[in-house]
Amino acid sequence: MHWRRRFNILRTWLIPGLHIKRWLLLAFVGIFFFSLGATYLLRQVYADTGAPGFVYWPTLGFLPLPWRAFVFGCLGLLLTLLGLFRLNRSLLAPFTHPNEDVITELYRHHRRRQGPRIVCLGGGTGMPSVLRGLKAYTDNITAIVTVADDGGSSGRLRSELGLLPPGDFRNNIAALSEAEATTARLFQYRFHAGAGLEGHAFGNLYLAAMAEISGSFEQGLIESSRVLAVRGRVLPSTLELVQLVAEVRDDEGRLQRIRGESLIPKLGNGRQIQRIYLDPEAPRAYPEAVRAILGADMIIAGPGSLYTSIMPNLLVPEIKQAVLAAPALKVYVCNIATQPGETTGYDVDDHVQALVHHAGRGLFQIVVANNAWSSTPPPGGKSDWVHLPDRPGRHYRLVTADLRHDEQPWRHDPARMGRALMDLLAEHRGQRINRIG
Repeated sequence: MHWRRRFNILRTWLIPGLHIKRWLLLAFVGIFFFSLGATYLLRQVYADTGAPGFVYWPTLGFLPLPWRAFVFGCLGLLLTLLGLFRLNRSLLAPFTHPNEDVITELYRHHRRRQGPRIVCLGGGTGMPSVLRGLKAYTDNITAIVTVADDGGSSGRLRSELGLLPPGDFRNNIAALSEAEATTARLFQYRFHAGAGLEGHAFGNLYLAAMAEISGSFEQGLIESSRVLAVRGRVLPSTLELVQLVAEVRDDEGRLQRIRGESLIPKLGNGRQIQRIYLDPEAPRAYPEAVRAILGADMIIAGPGSLYTSIMPNLLVPEIKQAVLAAPALKVYVCNIATQPGETTGYDVDDHVQALVHHAGRGLFQIVVANNAWSSTPPPGGKSDWVHLPDRPGRHYRLVTADLRHDEQPWRHDPARMGRALMDLLAEHRGQRINRIG
């Protein structure tokens, strides 16, 4: 190890906020007082009875006092440095990646702990990509997730156990986990056979078990985050079992209601959604979610299904009020592609106007949108690219960038999106925020 690397180790160990400096200082003070007591005892033994052989020789009684002080001082300093060096290698190494230097990981951990407080609102498959991009800059991430999901494995657990639907929580916990690749594979695994197991995702069953063991779903989320070394928190927008209801007009202009988040894209048949609301219409917000929003430096909504992932959070009255009252920078990230049954034919401005219609004007100051599209349309046959509006007088600031994923251009690239969002926050705060991990 180079001397510069050794110096960096010592510097990082003494970084305020890691709480190592105070404990090292306490240990040194304790050693000092112990040594002082031992010195007084030896001095008394010398003065009263003279030094017996077993004290005289080990304490170098045959040398003058200055020489004894020098020898013991050098020996003590050498043992202290050796102990610190061995502590660094033996104690900290198991908690870092085997192929990375201890100091690098320790430094990154400290920087991320000091990172900005960011709140993400959404659900579905869009939010995890945001979280993956942001966790390289900060550990202070709070994902606030919709609880309106009623389809698939989540819907079965919701109806059979009276449990909040765990699917979106599963996806976001996996995205924020330190061991994301392994956790994601495990959590996303679905059983393909077995009475009662077929179709269930392992992550959903894990969260259901954690809820039973810990006594509540929210406590189960906390325990799961600890077990899986999650960087940040994943919280529900409400603890009530809400149902999402959409009002659409049929071909004859009659108003129809579609009940259930999973049915809205299927039964909408491309007809424009007139209104969407929760049943009950005014559920109580989860208090921790409100506190996180009010204390955030940045609030991000999207990307994700506009009506079934993002909107349900903002339809919780206290969540919407908290977003309006928060002094944070507020950003809406628009989808790259439209979603059949929800946003067919929408451009960026149509997405924003739908948010305004349901949640009110001025909720988000900045809209981030993709400005590069593939030459071939997105898969699915009925999807299209979300194009930029050509309308003057918009009430929001539109920021565009190439946010496409290289292999799946209809999805956002986490690294590109994370950098774009951090650049906006840095501009807002007047300082640059560097990628750490």
